[in-house]
Amino acid sequence: MLTATCHCGAVRVTVPRKPRTVTDCNCSICRRKAPLHHFTTPERFTLHTPRDAVATYRFNHHVIDHHFCGTCGVAPFAEGQGPNGPMVEINLRCADGIDLDALNVQLYDGASR
Repeated sequence: MLTATCHCGAVRVTVPRKPRTVTDCNCSICRRKAPLHHFTTPERFTLHTPRDAVATYRFNHHVIDHHFCGTCGVAPFAEGQGPNGPMVEINLRCADGIDLDALNVQLYDGASR
């Protein structure tokens, strides 16, 4: 089980398994937030926080809901439409028990999209 939280712990999410491969994107928001993305499907994702405790930011094409804690501002997950349908993104920099240096990081050129 993989658990990710915001800094203050108010927003908590889980997915059933830890990834081996992650994505590092260079789009305008990812350059500023610096997440390492693990993508999954909505049925494999659990939000343990009331939806009204989560703030959301949308930009550009408005297809991804970038969620963050209204208290500490940290963004542990996002939801939206991926190339294969609905997706959930977990920011692995917010995950417990992950050795980020051991992950296979794939670069994604979101700045050119």
